[in-house]
Amino acid sequence: MDKVIPISSHAENQLGAHLSEEVRATSGDLQGSVLGPLLFLAYVNDISRNIESTIRLFADDCVIYRKIINKEDIEKLQKVLDRLGEWAVENAMRINPSKSKAVRFTRARLKDPLDYSLTNTSIPETSSCKQLGIILRSNLSWADQVN
Repeated sequence: MDKVIPISSHAENQLGAHLSEEVRATSGDLQGSVLGPLLFLAYVNDISRNIESTIRLFADDCVIYRKIINKEDIEKLQKVLDRLGEWAVENAMRINPSKSKAVRFTRARLKDPLDYSLTNTSIPETSSCKQLGIILRSNLSWADQVN
């Protein structure tokens, strides 16, 4: 017989000598708890299922990338983004498309703009992104990182 034991069913904050009003927590996890990161990883463990691109997770950050050689690769990457949107709906997760960026890493001079979307919201193209504290530029320059 399985038994669910609540870890904490009430939450309160203390600031100095002042204690906030107690609030019943009916779902979720207390911010800063030891179990929070482990529970989150268990929750998003299947995010890479049916994904035909490389996906990297670190805490609550997700990076998806693939080598683009032809138009078919562009379509496959968009399908991955569509699948990610479906996964979010299935798992009652909200992905903030405004925090998403599309970066093309190449030294070639390409003129066609990137046209990807996530949950029917266009993902803006940018010339750089920051990943785990490292600035990655589309032209593969390290100038931003060392200056």
